Amino acid sequence: MGNSIKTGLLLGALTALIMIIGRYLGGHQGMVIAFFFAVIMNFGSYWFSDKIVLRMYRAQPVSESEAPGLHRIVRQLAQQAGLPMPKICIMPSESPNAFATGRNPQHAVVAVTQGILRLLDENELKGVLAHELAHVKHRDILIGSIAATIAGTIMMVASMARWAALFGGFGSRDDDDGGGMIGLIAMSILAPIAAMLIQMAISRSREYAADAAGASYAGSPRGLTSALQKISSASRQMPMKAEPATAHMFIINPLSGKSLMNLFSTHPPVEERIRRLGH
Repeated sequence: MGNSIKTGLLLGALTALIMIIGRYLGGHQGMVIAFFFAVIMNFGSYWFSDKIVLRMYRAQPVSESEAPGLHRIVRQLAQQAGLPMPKICIMPSESPNAFATGRNPQHAVVAVTQGILRLLDENELKGVLAHELAHVKHRDILIGSIAATIAGTIMMVASMARWAALFGGFGSRDDDDGGGMIGLIAMSILAPIAAMLIQMAISRSREYAADAAGASYAGSPRGLTSALQKISSASRQMPMKAEPATAHMFIINPLSGKSLMNLFSTHPPVEERIRRLGH
């Protein structure tokens, strides 16, 4: 299935969830309002989701004069992958991690934390950056960014639904619509879970494909396998302050050992990723 079709299905599924939440919050009128809200949000997600995610993690662009080694590695890998040179950003976090975002390869951004630059040697960093460029090459980055933006909004609205249930719901709901207090509570719990399950369905196979392609761009899987082991271990000791809605974008789940949302991990086990890489 092409990524354009996946993107359409993702937007459709998450839009439906927003409309269902709107129905429980405000009956038929709430569902109509939620539909128009979803349309606006889908448009904004397509054009601005990358900027939203980068701002969320305070990622700052770095020039070649500021980070010559990082630019050199990314440029070599981009040439190997047949990609234009992406922008490079650094996140002010000591927890080692990285992600790529942007609506297409021409507008791609690769972001790494300060922690990953300190933890990995050049060969390992090359493996990580190659993995992220594979996501760019496969056009996974738009899907991931849109999923992060919309799933985050669903979680926010679901949180509002929980408060509405605690205080008796909204009086504007149609009396003959919705499922009452129990339905409202159920929806407030199930909506964020459903959003995470959608992310899981998209993300797990993408990680295996990006690992394999990244290893080919780097010329060997050794750097990536070593990096995965180091990042996984360090992330358990120093989890990143990350939003669950964006966890699927990172090379390693940034919530490891920290959050119950880890139950809905968007990443396959590191051990299995290493096994598939052949080391």
